[in-house]
Formats: sequence, C-alpha cells, structure tokens
Amino acid sequence: MCGRHQPRDVWFLAGTFGGQAKRDCRVPHGRPIVVPVINSYGDRQSCAAFMRDAQGTVVLDGEPVEPEAHEGDDIVVEGAPGNAVTGEEGIFTATGCGLWVQVPPLEPGAHSLVIRGRSGDFSIGVDYALTVAAS
Repeated sequence: MCGRHQPRDVWFLAGTFGGQAKRDCRVPHGRPIVVPVINSYGDRQSCAAFMRDAQGTVVLDGEPVEPEAHEGDDIVVEGAPGNAVTGEEGIFTATGCGLWVQVPPLEPGAHSLVIRGRSGDFSIGVDYALTVAAS
C-alpha cells in the first residue's frame, strides 16, 4: 500500500487518524521521504489552536530528526466518496497545519522510522520498517 499514488519527486508516508500503527514499506532508492508527525486542517483559527499544543518526535535509525512546523498553509482537498478524511466527494480549500519531516534519500537496505505526535487529546504513533530497494 505504500506505493499507491506516489509522485515522482518524493515518497510520502502516512501518519494515522489517531492511535498507533506498525507498517512495513518498500521505498525506491533515490527518493527523499516526507512524513507528517502530527497534522490537521480546518480554518486559520482551528489550525492556530492545534499548533499551540503540537509536539512530536521522529527517530530514523536511532537518530532524532527535527520536525518542521507548518503553521497554516492554504491547501486544496479533493475527496472521493466515502474517503476517511471528509466522508464525501468534492473539492474544497482549507488551512493545513502540523509538524512534518523530510529526510534525504536513504541508502539501500533496512531502516526504522519511529514517529510520535500529539496535540491536545489527539495523538498518533507509527513505527515504520522501511526497506530501500537498490537502484
């Protein structure tokens, strides 16, 4: 599932809609990896409230990676019927916010990525076992 709908320039990994998850994922060699630590969307006020309490950690192969804060970016959401985010289809604009990490392309082989995030009473945790394919 990690390979569905990936762009050519980066490799996106997913957080959760709350709670913990363990995932195995194959990543192509040569692509930077982008992953949310904790994120949300809404209007500018709800994002400001979310970001006041936002905190998170990312550990790649035992080494901490500093998340980058995105306080309020304009985003366009295209929802399919029954999707997990909006529950309905259609295109709408919102304000996106959260903590994100981008890491440079990893060397071929096995890697671990541990993500923990929290804002208010919403928390996520994802443990990734990544395998980077040789070119």
